[in-house]
Amino acid sequence: MPKQVDYLLPGGRHGVLLIHGLTGTPAEMRFVAKGLNRRGYTVYAMQLAGHCGSFEDLLATGWRDWAASVREAAAKLGTQVDKLFVGGLSMGALLALNYVLEQPETVHGMALYSTTFRYDGWAVPTIAKFSFLLPWMVPLGIGRKRRFTEVFPYGLRDERMRNRIVGAMFGDDSSAAGLPGNPWPALAELYRLARHVRAHLPQIHTPALVVHATEDDVASLRNAHLVMDELAGPSELLELPESYHMVTLDGERERVIEGSAHFFQRLLRNAHAKPDTSLVRQHLRAVGAD
Repeated sequence: MPKQVDYLLPGGRHGVLLIHGLTGTPAEMRFVAKGLNRRGYTVYAMQLAGHCGSFEDLLATGWRDWAASVREAAAKLGTQVDKLFVGGLSMGALLALNYVLEQPETVHGMALYSTTFRYDGWAVPTIAKFSFLLPWMVPLGIGRKRRFTEVFPYGLRDERMRNRIVGAMFGDDSSAAGLPGNPWPALAELYRLARHVRAHLPQIHTPALVVHATEDDVASLRNAHLVMDELAGPSELLELPESYHMVTLDGERERVIEGSAHFFQRLLRNAHAKPDTSLVRQHLRAVGAD
């Protein structure tokens, strides 16, 4: 059974729900959670169904189960705050977008970290770059017991942090740093989620901060540009030139925190102003640029 490792950091009446990635854990959101909490937000780092346990635990769930756990977590946090923001890392960003599709009136803004519609980064093995075919292969019985093992640089440019995370990942406690690989059936579920979300991006009007590493080793910057191009609402892009995929843990994590807090605060200041979404398409290169 998965260990329960979600955590709530009490703060003010503005809340942030943080969603970790596939095979990940709430621990990968710890720095961002603490940083936003120091700025007065109530932060809930949730735990996705089937995660922080064994591969078997994960394989017993699918994307609709993960989406259901997001709904439950948002409902839990919603009872404690007046305005809700949602942030997600990698697949967590897709789940954040999916939740906004389901409950558009409940979310005041989104922070999308390393959004992953497709594993197409520079470090992804060639065979893994064809993992988008898995939704058609797995139902045929192909690869049900196979997985893609994590490879160097493991989403982290910061060597000290990488050594720390990799040591935990290949240890016995998956709640510390997640599982050391992606089972093919779980990846098939991610691609089903990605296909569903992408088809509905033009229906999303909630403001979004899109944070992505310029040299993301797992999901290329094309994933961020896809979000920017297809979202109907106002969006801003914060590129990180010194990070890889795990931007919430990597060397520029303070920029991620500052950028998120700054974005949320501007949305709160403008809460009573009706946005003109036809005019807002900003590509931010530095935190603090308005």
